[in-house]
Amino acid sequence: RERERARGQEGKRARGQEGKRAREGARGRERAREGARGRERAREGARGRERAREGARARGRESEREGERARERGREGARARGRESEGERARGRESARGRESARARERESESARARASERARDGARARQSEGERVSEQE
Repeated sequence: RERERARGQEGKRARGQEGKRAREGARGRERAREGARGRERAREGARGRERAREGARARGRESEREGERARERGREGARARGRESEGERARGRESARGRESARARERESESARARASERARDGARARQSEGERVSEQE
């Protein structure tokens, strides 16, 4: 009987129903399932992109990339004007002179801001006095 049980164990182990490899197999199956899920998700993403493309086409653009193309054109125009990229003018970095003018612009914008806040304050004051006048008339 002892020998038979040993043989049974032997058979069981050979069939891979216990032990490390059996557990590995289970894990492998799990991983395969994960992979399928990943593929499914990828397919979903592709479908979403396709839908985006369809929407863009409906809006009369060839693709969602068209905006990028427009930006590219802008960049080319900027390059023709001797700037590296369309964002450069905003940063004012064409040269040392550009930097200086940028600084001047900064100062200017600061004073403009001060002026705007002054105006806002004046407006508020005017409105307040207006309100007082109205309440007096009542």
